[in-house]
Amino acid sequence: MKILVTGGAGFIASHVTDAYINADHSVVIIDNLSMGVKENINPKAKFYQLDIRDDKVKDIFEQEKFDIVNHHAAQMDVRKSVDDPMFDASVNVVGVLNLLENCKKFDVKKFIFASTGGAIYGEQDYFPADENHPVRPLSPYGITKLATEKYLFYYEQVFGLPYVVLRYANVYGPRQNPHGEAGVIAIFAKKMLEGGQPQINGDGKQTRDYVFVSDVVRANLLALEYGKSDIFNIGTGIETDVNLLFNEIKKLTNSNCDELHAPAKKGEQLRSVLDTRKIEEELTWEPKYKIEEGLNLTVEFFKDKLIYNESSIKHK
Repeated sequence: MKILVTGGAGFIASHVTDAYINADHSVVIIDNLSMGVKENINPKAKFYQLDIRDDKVKDIFEQEKFDIVNHHAAQMDVRKSVDDPMFDASVNVVGVLNLLENCKKFDVKKFIFASTGGAIYGEQDYFPADENHPVRPLSPYGITKLATEKYLFYYEQVFGLPYVVLRYANVYGPRQNPHGEAGVIAIFAKKMLEGGQPQINGDGKQTRDYVFVSDVVRANLLALEYGKSDIFNIGTGIETDVNLLFNEIKKLTNSNCDELHAPAKKGEQLRSVLDTRKIEEELTWEPKYKIEEGLNLTVEFFKDKLIYNESSIKHK
């Protein structure tokens, strides 16, 4: 199949691209490199440096004739969405509509969308949250993700475009950058490896559902073959607090930093954890990586990157 991966130079989508190519699919990437980096781009993928809002997207659809669109490109910083909701909507709603209109025009067979678990459900009524939990997003970012899900339903009902929505928990792993929902792991690992002092916001007891990127990639592979339109949570069903992350990463990095707490961030969600029984039953997917194993692989990635960067500086 020929697959368009938007945001394919970014953290999650670059891993998805690698998996699609390893499965013998042909992959085209659109990424404006505002957050993604060229070193993440698989050399076997065809790359267009372009914003998803650009009119030239139509030319790419016309030329490439995609079977499937896997949409990961986004304004993905929750705090930035609060500061500039108009920009957030221009990327996360107008950009998506540009893609969907071209899917309709050029007969794309399926749209796979990277949505969000925690930001869509808001403060949960019950734990873990399944896909039927009330949706009460408390940020423009969460609102635009929910809006996209509603647009996908519309395009499926009216124009016959099938979709699979994957509501991610907090994804972490190699290539992660220190932005977005699960950025705390990247921030802690990088700071500790460089001998710095990270800070924990608030008391550190706020919990998230941290899912390793390789598990997320498998869900994106399974979504290719799924024959219906549906919404699935992608998480572990396990809550992990920030203090545990801090101490685990401290051990893995051999850091001697202190457990330093800063004031809590206003409006920060206290608990978030997803129920994944639906995708386990429908697609036989389940998370395979425990938090300790995933953190170890993530820290090793940052170690290697730090050694490589230091070596590059010395040889300049």
